[in-house]
Amino acid sequence: MTLVQRLDQIRQNIPPHVRLIAVTKQVSIDAIKEAYQAGVRDFAESRLQEALPKQAQLQDLRDISWHFIGHLQANKAKKILEHFHWIHSVDNLKIAQRLNRLAAEESIDPNICLQVKILPDPNKYGWQVSELIADLPQLEQCQQLKIQGLMTILPLGLSDKEILAAFQQTKVLETQINNQSTLSLNELSMGMSGDYLLAIQAGATMIRLGTIIFGERNSIVDSK
Repeated sequence: MTLVQRLDQIRQNIPPHVRLIAVTKQVSIDAIKEAYQAGVRDFAESRLQEALPKQAQLQDLRDISWHFIGHLQANKAKKILEHFHWIHSVDNLKIAQRLNRLAAEESIDPNICLQVKILPDPNKYGWQVSELIADLPQLEQCQQLKIQGLMTILPLGLSDKEILAAFQQTKVLETQINNQSTLSLNELSMGMSGDYLLAIQAGATMIRLGTIIFGERNSIVDSK
């Protein structure tokens, strides 16, 4: 099956309001261009050092939206703000506040998602639910940031029933945050190649697909 055929098959399962984000870690420029020609406009990278050369080679494709989905290191925050339209992986208050300061200095207002560990997982970054609720007053003060929604990555080894329940809990958390803060969350970035259908069922508005589009890569994204 070709890349275009795989995309066509995936799109048959995605409602119009769900944004398909193609994860291009270890994907060639030619494959990215092929996905672009097939209509994909949202592309995600998890490592700045891999993303920048690709972005330079694709700068003529001006309607691409770049999404950062990897662990956000403080010393790379400025570069990430400059080179990505969306940051999905804002995973603690300190980095949110740093992004807010940098965004104010640069006079930009980035779209971000707050990464939450909806289930305990020592191998993932992100707020625990109770921590995120406690940090809401400080996040409300980060007014340079467009805090658009939540992002989650689930632990490995869950059953479909457990996956669906966890995604549904993320949707419930979004509603809870909207009800008890001044934040207005509209986006749920959840679901990858193996579980995106369950994520859509639970209310995902953005799904991050790599392997199912481009095939197997050589290593796994570091997504602690």
